[in-house]
Amino acid sequence: MGRVEGKVALITGAARGQGREHAIRLAEEGADIIAVDVPREIIDIAYDAGTADELAETARFVEKLGRRVVTLDVDVRDAEALTNGVTGAVAELGRLDIVSANAGIASNPHLAHEIPEATWQQMLDINLTGVWHTAKAAIPHLIAGGQGGAIVLTSSAAGLKGYAHIAHYVSAKHGVVGLMRSLANELASYGIRVNSIHPTQVDTPMIQNEGTYRIFRPDLETPTREDFEPASAATNALPIPWVEPRDVSNALLFLVSDEARYITGATLPVDAGCLIK
Repeated sequence: MGRVEGKVALITGAARGQGREHAIRLAEEGADIIAVDVPREIIDIAYDAGTADELAETARFVEKLGRRVVTLDVDVRDAEALTNGVTGAVAELGRLDIVSANAGIASNPHLAHEIPEATWQQMLDINLTGVWHTAKAAIPHLIAGGQGGAIVLTSSAAGLKGYAHIAHYVSAKHGVVGLMRSLANELASYGIRVNSIHPTQVDTPMIQNEGTYRIFRPDLETPTREDFEPASAATNALPIPWVEPRDVSNALLFLVSDEARYITGATLPVDAGCLIK
């Protein structure tokens, strides 16, 4: 216990799924949390986005662990609101040490040449530009703190290989890797490490929905979770259909802890072997 004791972590997409689990896991290890979520309108996805009530529930989980938490109802596409919110939260909590740029969306499936313009733009605005906005909002505080820091950008297995029917998602997640590598070079002299994590399917609402089911089972008109499970398992080398949010959070915790103090510019898969299959 206490691997990030006394530190403050900024986490986007914290209302549910991986982001909530990241907040809980880091709080368990001693961090105070700045939890960001609640996007404005999102189109062409098959699941509900995070809500203010869910973000408040994340905060309650953190508080039950005896840690401080500040919530920001901010869409990562809104750079000004995000920057202002982070600045206020850092002033309240006194410092910033860790950044998890986790907010992202999936999409309904489309062939690359048939992706609607608005769907393509939304994907890049959230999954790539939103990550950049998060870095922009956080980095000045990390530098000003003078104690180094750790940034982890959430990419995907789709950030390291191509998948059919989600070219916009694949493109954004590959872009996250390029951003990570540039930031790792730019920030190394400040003692700030930057890495990316690359999950396979994670058991959250982002994959457990009809849109994802149809990507993996295009042969069925209305595929179900039960139809999706063996198709998802077939993509992994290990005999499992998906990992749990906790598995990704444990990888994040390692990367932001002193155990990874000399690791920067790395792409860490949490992928059950899907990238080697």
